[in-house]
Amino acid sequence: MHQWTYAHRGMHEGHVPENSPTAFDKAIAAGLGIECDVQRSADGRAMVFHDWELDRLTAETGPIYQRRAEEIARIALAGNGDPILDLEEFLDRIAGRVPVLIEVKSRKDRRVVPLCLAVRRALEGYRGHHGVMSFDPRVGSWFAAHSPGTVRGLVVTEEGTGNMLGNWRRHSALWLAKPDFLAYDIRDLPSPFAAAQRQRGIPVLSWTVRTPALRARAAQHADAAIAEGEGLT
Repeated sequence: MHQWTYAHRGMHEGHVPENSPTAFDKAIAAGLGIECDVQRSADGRAMVFHDWELDRLTAETGPIYQRRAEEIARIALAGNGDPILDLEEFLDRIAGRVPVLIEVKSRKDRRVVPLCLAVRRALEGYRGHHGVMSFDPRVGSWFAAHSPGTVRGLVVTEEGTGNMLGNWRRHSALWLAKPDFLAYDIRDLPSPFAAAQRQRGIPVLSWTVRTPALRARAAQHADAAIAEGEGLT
């Protein structure tokens, strides 16, 4: 998985919206892996969409989790009118041509099990290279227990918490998530914590690489880049 460069939410720019079928097709044509986001619909489907609210990316408003999958599928993405895919549709579109990273979006005030189940159901029978990842270590823990064959990643940002407490929290998350790789905030690299995990044999991917300078930093301190815009060139 870490031998690739991943297009962050597909190859989106201009009138091509993020996490859209067109953005995914462009990434495949460019020979890039794909990173996407999923969250749960009201009726328990994993939908490929980043924001909690529909407002920024569509003409609709309100939380996506309050809409049923059938209703979400009829909502057009701003820019080119592409539909919002569910995870099964996304995987059918990729069809194993490039590896995919699926970021599971969670919130501390919600249970992660229903969304993890929805993701696992969508992945059943999928043969292409794939991994799931999340900021929430409960997601990695769930997949370690219930789908141990699934490659798991822990998404990490230090956000100024380079102190002892922050380091303890990162180690606790690592212990709980049992990740196969880390997806690390490029703004935090170089990081002693990330470097220590690489020395232990855990690959480090880095997000979001948006410039050639950040691409060079990722090449020095990580094993792969999750990039967009000028960071892909």
